This record gives sequence, C-alpha cells and structure tokens, in this order.
Amino acid sequence: MSIANYLTFLRILISPIFLFIYIEYEYLNISPMTLPYVLLFLLGVSEISDACDGYLARKYNQVTDLGKILDPMADSMYRLSVFLTFTLPPIKLPMVLVFIFLYRDSVISTLRTICALKGFALAARPSGKLKAAIQAFSAFVIIILLIPHSLGYLSSDSLRLTSTIIVSIAAVYTLFSGFDYIYANRNYIRKLLALKDPLKNTESNLNQNTILE
Repeated sequence: MSIANYLTFLRILISPIFLFIYIEYEYLNISPMTLPYVLLFLLGVSEISDACDGYLARKYNQVTDLGKILDPMADSMYRLSVFLTFTLPPIKLPMVLVFIFLYRDSVISTLRTICALKGFALAARPSGKLKAAIQAFSAFVIIILLIPHSLGYLSSDSLRLTSTIIVSIAAVYTLFSGFDYIYANRNYIRKLLALKDPLKNTESNLNQNTILE
C-alpha cells in the first residue's frame, strides 16, 4: 500500500457516502440549504484525490499493479455513483444517461483487462482525460444549481431540465471518447482478436492425436 493507493481507496469510500447523504440528509439533520455544500466538499475531495494519486505514484516511484487496477475502477465507481445519485429527486436525471457512462466504462475496462492479460497495454487517450474533466465539471455545476433550488430561486422543473442538458452533453462526449479509444487502439484490438488461446490449441492437438490413434 502506498499514499496513492490510499487516496484511491478514499475515492471508493466516498462513493456510497455521497449517495447516502443525498438520500438521508434529513435523517442526518442536514438542512436542504447545507446539503449542496456537503456534496460539493465530498466531490471536491474525490476530484483532488483523483488528481493527486497518479502524480504521487509517479513522483515517488510507487506505481503498482494494484494501483493500475484500482485507479480506473475508483474513477468509474465514484462518478457513476454521483450520476446515479442525481437520478433521484429533486434532480431526476434520465437513467439512460447514466447507462451511457456505465456501458462506456465497462467496455473500455474489459478491453484493457483482456489486452493486459494477453501481454500488451492499451494506451490512454487525451479524450479520456477530457471526458473525466467534463463529467466532473457537470457534477459540480449540478450541485451548485442545488443552492438556488434550496433557497427557492430555482424551480424543480428548471433544475431537472438544466441538469439533463448538461449531462446529455457530457454523455455525448463520453460516447465519442469511447469510440476514439477503440479506434486509436484498433491495431491492438485486432491482435487481441487474432490471438489464439494456447490451451485450446493444445486441446485441439490432443484431440487430433487421439483420433489418429
């Protein structure tokens, strides 16, 4: 365990806390006016940990296999948790937007894992980092919109419409970043599809030898 990995685990820990506070803020004696600031604090801590863990790992030469697996998983987990939280009142984002984020991350994570097991790594893309920044910006804006909503200056319908437009833009770019990632690494993916499983080849040879005998 390194400092970077602890920061990554912090992001994973914040994910359910963010959701719980949003749902049960009354049970926790948090007023509607205070709730947005609490959520902003949690989101800020998550984004700062995301920015610092990779930097610290490289600076102190603490890049580990565990960190390579946990970091993208933590990013996906906490951002999906945030947007899944926003599907609940009063924001009420359409669930389909969250599924776009989920499917994109699932496909890319699966490809990266399979390629790593086959011995070659898929390179990260600038579009992926910009995607993360756009999603983070969208989440911050939506939480900030909760402030005038809690004070009665912004109606629930306006909050819902504005939030949906913002996240829809993020979802469109998320799809683009997924296609960009696949296209940029198409040669590696082609190699992955062309590779044959040595165990299957061995079994096939054994079966052929058995038939010949």
